Amino acid sequence: MAIKFLYLLLLFNFHLRLSVSGQLNSMESVPDLQKSMYKFIDGYPCVRLLNLSGVIGCSNPGREMVVAPIVRYKNAIALSQPSAVLVSSDEIQSFFTRIWHDSSFAGNIAGVIVESENEFQNKSKGFSPAGKFPLAEFAPYQNTSYEWNPIGSGIMWNAYDFPVFLLSESSTLTLQEAAIKNEKSKKAYIADVAEFDLVMQTTKAGTHDSETCLKEETCLPLGGYRIKCRRCLSRRGLNVWSSLPPINVSSSDQSKPIILTMASMDSASFFRDKSLGADSPLSGLISLLAAIDALSHVDGLDDLTKQLVFIFFTGESWGYLGSRRFLYELDLQSEAVRGLNNSLIEMAIEIGSVGKGFNQGIKRFYTHTAEVSSATNETLKALKHAQDSLKSEHIIVSPANASNPGIPPSSLMSFLRKNSLTSGLVLEDFDSVFSNKFYHSHLDNISNINSSAIVAAASLVARTLYILASDNKSASGSALTGISVNVSLVEELMGCLLDCDPGLSCELVKEYISPNSTCPNHYAGVILDEPSFEPPPGYVDDMSRFLWNFLADRTSIPSENASSSCSQGCSNKGAVCVREETDGKGICVISTTRYVPAYSTRLKFESGIWTVLPPNSSDPMGMLDPVWTESNWNAIGLRVYTVQDAAYDRIVLVAGISVTVLAYLAIVTTRAVLTKALKRD
Repeated sequence: MAIKFLYLLLLFNFHLRLSVSGQLNSMESVPDLQKSMYKFIDGYPCVRLLNLSGVIGCSNPGREMVVAPIVRYKNAIALSQPSAVLVSSDEIQSFFTRIWHDSSFAGNIAGVIVESENEFQNKSKGFSPAGKFPLAEFAPYQNTSYEWNPIGSGIMWNAYDFPVFLLSESSTLTLQEAAIKNEKSKKAYIADVAEFDLVMQTTKAGTHDSETCLKEETCLPLGGYRIKCRRCLSRRGLNVWSSLPPINVSSSDQSKPIILTMASMDSASFFRDKSLGADSPLSGLISLLAAIDALSHVDGLDDLTKQLVFIFFTGESWGYLGSRRFLYELDLQSEAVRGLNNSLIEMAIEIGSVGKGFNQGIKRFYTHTAEVSSATNETLKALKHAQDSLKSEHIIVSPANASNPGIPPSSLMSFLRKNSLTSGLVLEDFDSVFSNKFYHSHLDNISNINSSAIVAAASLVARTLYILASDNKSASGSALTGISVNVSLVEELMGCLLDCDPGLSCELVKEYISPNSTCPNHYAGVILDEPSFEPPPGYVDDMSRFLWNFLADRTSIPSENASSSCSQGCSNKGAVCVREETDGKGICVISTTRYVPAYSTRLKFESGIWTVLPPNSSDPMGMLDPVWTESNWNAIGLRVYTVQDAAYDRIVLVAGISVTVLAYLAIVTTRAVLTKALKRD
């Protein structure tokens, strides 16, 4: 009531108050006035996600914004009124646990603001909002109670009818000061309040599962990428695959056995725009890129007896969307996978989390294998051969504990659920439980991994693949010694893909594309309409475009007319255009590099609407598919008012999205009056 009264008081006295303040002389417009009153800081929202069973994530409880005084959780033994609770990083776990067990406390949570802390990783025992067995329902074995991620709390899979924001590092101090100010205030009618604008369209429309919200068009499927403005052009993330050497897709003789090596490019987090996934899974992606680069410099690749194929999946955090769609496209023999044949895949090797495989100078990795087969045994022998060739690097590769129930959560699970006889192996930096204490957390950032471990894994993978593809016939010591990983490339990729400085504005990325953003984020995102394996560059996100160009370049052979630019078109068979974005011309090269869509196999886009298909008994993983969607929203923001003696100073927190600064009630209502007053004075 006191706050409402202050709003009205402001409406009555506003232009007089400005005259007294003496600020009018320096202001020429209402926007100038707004700028003088607002401070802009950044943050990241937890958003509403839906599946066929219900909802998870965060949202305002209704259609209106939420306003509440700010309190620090450490001092909130009990809450006497709805409050915006400021939670430190090391309190997240206990806070959400208390919400589930203390209904009276939970009833007074109007919103949650989470602090960022630079040194949290060093002093914490860990924080993982994922489950103890991530995506257990897709496991190709029955022991789904096993705890691969014992520290996992599962809080990101719950639904919260209140908004939650993660502050940026720069904004944390500001909010701490606001909370402390409230604690010191002895006047009940004076408070710093937070105003949350996290209204989801699914909440407004009353659509509470993915099938319903897709029908009502209040949500979009996961599996692509959306830039930060919902009204702007949507760019989607796509699977990217490539081969070394290029495959002659026009030839009818496609008989070489395929060694398929894969990694994931997407991660997840409680906060959608803070999903870096440095160790899980980006360390594996960077390692595989460095291995491909090393192999690209080897002579005589055309003489290999087996075909090397690489694929990078997206959407894996949400029911293995990318790998399942890839297998589906293989079954269809669609144009997206032209040149590949499922029956020719002899071995599937996945590079998982490898960024923490370093301890006291030793680089240690573990092999998690599927069913025993001759191909698996040959791969284990090749790994041992590669390890022996790297003795000076102090690399140790060990088989995972035999008591493990099977392979850990990985894309390989999709292959095994499709065909239980698939020969496969996952290379990880852990044995029986995750070594990553921040799995699917916003804290799994660049400081959580070690570049030496990634270089070691890349060296091991590159030499192993060469041994396998050459069928051991030409894998002599001198040949293996010549396969060397570029350490600088690994470090550059880490800076480009895992940090904002330099981020996607790094020279390596700009060598291939013109990035739309600087700070990387590996959330799978949403997809607007029916995808294509040949989308215009403007419809593909930065990460997928960079991977496509990097792979097309590194796995290519020059076209017959290498000096020609792409402006005249690439006329040679199998030719593609790389670096087209950087100078508008690009270069034609021969490369088998393709995009593959990444979205649920139970979705169909027709007549401009996404529809959910009935389950198909021939697709066991599809029957388990939750069909994840993200609620539509127009703008997300958190605004913090400082109320003192009926005068407002406002700090506006823009949560990971560009939104127009909204003037508070007095400015909106009296804009015309203020404009006249400013001109008059």
